[in-house]
Amino acid sequence: MTQAVLPGMRARKRGHIVNISSVAGRMAFPGSGYYSASKFAVEGMSDALRKELKPLGISVMVVEPSGFRTDFSGRSLHQSAQAIADYAGTAGLRRKENSKEHGKQAGDPVRAAKAIIEAVQADKPPFRLALGRDANERIKAELDAQLLELDAWKQVALDADFPTG
Repeated sequence: MTQAVLPGMRARKRGHIVNISSVAGRMAFPGSGYYSASKFAVEGMSDALRKELKPLGISVMVVEPSGFRTDFSGRSLHQSAQAIADYAGTAGLRRKENSKEHGKQAGDPVRAAKAIIEAVQADKPPFRLALGRDANERIKAELDAQLLELDAWKQVALDADFPTG
């Protein structure tokens, strides 16, 4: 789709590309590795694309919703038929959560669409738009944890460089 619309956007020197990711594009959850992998890929592609297209007047946004009342955990969700006992405390918990949450998610798809339109129409649209309280809280907690780990291992990481001087 992006390849199809970019020639026209480049010719007009304007446009907006909105890619739908997930809170799972920022962190992985047990039992959702394949899903997270695809969302991490959307995030990486979008980040490179925004840097390539910004000088051309084209913006790129990644929408990172948390749970919304869509068919995500309904008929769209395919889980393996056999549960493996070794994963009962990790991926097994996610399997149970998925089956209970369908139709009860906090996110309203209509309100999400309005938020996306508002963000696209802003004078300075965000690159990442985390939708839903849960998405905002989880992403912030993940970023805080990453910063703590980065700081804790900073000296080890710096010692890996070649000596200068």
